[in-house]
Amino acid sequence: MKQQAATVQPEIRPIDSAFMWRVFYILGSLALLSVLISIGGKWLGKSIVMAGHTDDTTVQQVVIGNNVISAPANAIRFERDRRDGIAPRLDLYLHWPDMNGYSTGLSNDFNNVGGTRRIIFLSIEERMMSRDMSGRFEPIYQSLIVPRGKAGPSGVTFYDFNEKSGYINEELAVAPRSGAEPFVARCLTGPSAEESLAPCQRDIHVGDDLSLTYRFPLELLKDWQALDQAIAGQARKLIRSGKS
Repeated sequence: MKQQAATVQPEIRPIDSAFMWRVFYILGSLALLSVLISIGGKWLGKSIVMAGHTDDTTVQQVVIGNNVISAPANAIRFERDRRDGIAPRLDLYLHWPDMNGYSTGLSNDFNNVGGTRRIIFLSIEERMMSRDMSGRFEPIYQSLIVPRGKAGPSGVTFYDFNEKSGYINEELAVAPRSGAEPFVARCLTGPSAEESLAPCQRDIHVGDDLSLTYRFPLELLKDWQALDQAIAGQARKLIRSGKS
């Protein structure tokens, strides 16, 4: 009996082919999942770094009224607006003084790293008023400000609004222009100005019945002439209207 038991060989069973296929599918799925995670991680990482910006310079054709605005995607502020088509309004942002859109080299300024304020915000939409801000000075603003102002940079005078004006924590920046209506901008004051990246605001008429409102840092008031000319020049560059 002992000799017979010693000669019994263990039974070797063939591996089930269905089991092998299951192992293969599992390993393949894990490999595919690893690739997708790697790709997704890189995409998500870039998306986080860009923080809503884009360095894509593809020109988008945006129609507002009787105007076509040809703006590079990296100058369009909001991702939802970076497309061709009809829109009621277009928001842009540009770097001063080169007037370029977002790029990796300018990312610190666009993200306000270090507190440097060099970004100008622009909004273009159909005109709601017959006069721009300069044209509204005499018929409207002059009656809403305290007559005596204080001197500012580059010929600018700051005027406080009177209590009945409705403009709270704001002042009016006015500078004379030879042969033209004055340069006029409204600027926030106090803590509101300190917290804002662009506390000053001005609007001009552009294109075919469009209004361009631009907001800019208070520090740029010393360059108000160059700033206003640069904004008007950008408008002529970007906007193709039925009148032109």
